[in-house]
Amino acid sequence: MKTYHFAVFIGRFQPYHNGHHHIISQGLQRAEKIIVLCGSAHLPVSHRNPWSFNERRAMILNSFTQEDAEKITVLPLMDSPYNDALWIQSVQTIVNGVVQALNTMPHNTPSIALIGHSKDHSSFYLKMFPQWQSIEVDNLDAINATGLREQYFNHADNFTHSDSIFNALTPKGTQQFFAEQFSQSAFDAIRAEHEFIEDYKKQWQAVPYPPIFVTVDAVVIQSGHILLVKRRARPGKGLAALAGGFIGQYERLENACIRELREETKLKIPEPVLRGCIKRWHTFDDPHRSARGRTITHAFLIELPASESLPKVKGGDDAEKAFWLPLADMNPEKMFEDHYFIVRHLLGE
Repeated sequence: MKTYHFAVFIGRFQPYHNGHHHIISQGLQRAEKIIVLCGSAHLPVSHRNPWSFNERRAMILNSFTQEDAEKITVLPLMDSPYNDALWIQSVQTIVNGVVQALNTMPHNTPSIALIGHSKDHSSFYLKMFPQWQSIEVDNLDAINATGLREQYFNHADNFTHSDSIFNALTPKGTQQFFAEQFSQSAFDAIRAEHEFIEDYKKQWQAVPYPPIFVTVDAVVIQSGHILLVKRRARPGKGLAALAGGFIGQYERLENACIRELREETKLKIPEPVLRGCIKRWHTFDDPHRSARGRTITHAFLIELPASESLPKVKGGDDAEKAFWLPLADMNPEKMFEDHYFIVRHLLGE
């Protein structure tokens, strides 16, 4: 008889490797059903998050027999980098929904355990759910997804890696995905972005300590719309973003925000009016928010008075174009870095 009705496993699985597979396999021995939550879901493609939720789900389920796969439920879990309580609530809500749907004994309280390996600071979530039991699993051969991605995208030839260490450290579902679904064009796009980032970082190798960059972003709202720009160049070429950029050496944060906003959107609203419409501002400092390195941004919420027509805007400087987008149409998969979460945070969501 299994010890638990459900075991919950949370991870990013970028990619799904033998270490992850070992944990789920151990979970199948201890629990009747496994709930796998794929973190960092619905984010734009990047070197840190190259594969979509559906792709990772396929890697996981195709690594098991059909009998075992039917015991595994894989669902997306969005990040909430500036609100741990919201992230915890999301996990609880998803797990409760699955348990209610799959619990075969509704009159009994199901036993739930959180399964995982306490590898480093990224495993902090293992202590956030005291209402569940804990199953600690040893790390299999110290396999690390970050190292696997480096090995994969730094390969000199192509994306197949038929004889590489990559295949030796991944289960059959992951190998099947790379053999049959992952394209050369997708590989090239991710590696090109990664190479740009690495070349960018080389500019700072000679400094005596890791640099910390300071930027500003403008969250401009009017009549249920948000003002965004389409990025002209890497990183994040083609993605939607907030108007913003690096502050000048002798520039105050608010001044830099207004300057970047006007340069990138050509928004023809007098500067005093823009300043008067600033409702609040907040610092966003997630260490992983930018692939370029440690970047702390200060975002200003600018709420313009409601109007039947939106001000005309035009892309300039680093922006290919500027445009107004209904707030309901924001898509985190199409937005640069953590800008989607910045908007949500400043709007109180």
